[in-house]
Amino acid sequence: MNTMTHKGYAARVEYSEEDGCFVGHIAGIRDVIGFHGESVAELRAAFEEAVDDYLETCKKLNQEPNHPYSGQFRLRLSPELHARAAMVAETKGKSLNAWVTDAIERSIAAA
Repeated sequence: MNTMTHKGYAARVEYSEEDGCFVGHIAGIRDVIGFHGESVAELRAAFEEAVDDYLETCKKLNQEPNHPYSGQFRLRLSPELHARAAMVAETKGKSLNAWVTDAIERSIAAA
């Protein structure tokens, strides 16, 4: 998967048949920020402009911009799966967090 990124923000892009252009939104933040372009070059420029404008607007409003991801997420597991994962992590000499991080990284690399 190719991802368009700028200053730590990523874009979610779709093609609009109705509008005849690419339509994008900044992914992973609560604020809704969209952009569009008829070519990849226009889309890239519009995305970068949208991120830059967003950051500048936040600065002018003395508001902290949303950041794409904090690095933390909650995961609900059955107690049995939680226990098995913790045991495997311990046998590997890792914390559960480090073991899960490694598992996710391996899974993403294989995708």
